[in-house]
Amino acid sequence: MKELTNIFKLLSDETRLRIIVLLYQQDLCVCELGGILEVPQPKISKNLSKLRDMNLVLDERREKFVFYSLKTENKVLVNTLKYIIAELDSYPQLVIDQSRLADKEKYLNQCCVNCDE
Repeated sequence: MKELTNIFKLLSDETRLRIIVLLYQQDLCVCELGGILEVPQPKISKNLSKLRDMNLVLDERREKFVFYSLKTENKVLVNTLKYIIAELDSYPQLVIDQSRLADKEKYLNQCCVNCDE
């Protein structure tokens, strides 16, 4: 029962919910998430840390970046996310996030100042 209540606590935070919805759709790094959500990097990192502590996300280093992906073992979470995605038009902020997801590459270099070197 504790795992179930933890999932709903997780989803009750708007930033974490928005992160989870995006990670359900594709792997993203901190700077991409920050750019899409227009949220400072420290806040994104703090929320990703909570998600990692709950064993809901994986992190993987790819060159200079750490990308996060959603673990799909938690069926309650995955089914909830499927419902949210199916009803996305009912959630204006998530629609905005979805449209910004298409431009995620423009946020990639926000993570490192000297990426071109």
